[in-house]
Amino acid sequence: MVDIMGLMKQASQMQAKMQELQAELDQIEVAGIAGGGLVTVTLSAKGDLKGAKIDASLLKPEEKEILEDLLVAAHADARRKAEGVTQEKMKGLTGGLSLPPGMKLPF
Repeated sequence: MVDIMGLMKQASQMQAKMQELQAELDQIEVAGIAGGGLVTVTLSAKGDLKGAKIDASLLKPEEKEILEDLLVAAHADARRKAEGVTQEKMKGLTGGLSLPPGMKLPF
């Protein structure tokens, strides 16, 4: 017979750990770099934009499209790093169980 109370207790513990993890991920920052360091974008591990740094050499009207492309590339780099940090933290929380393909985290 399934131990319903035990399952409920485990679910409650998992929920508390998820809340702790969400708070921790909000404090972790990752930097995405593009253009050999000309553009840096900083995100929280949850994906919130925290800052951007742009080399002064890109602040010319004729460099506008390059700057726009580098911002997108730096953001994508930071986003990949944030997702990697999140996956590593989730492995610790779930005991190494991986999420099925296409299943996203609730945050």
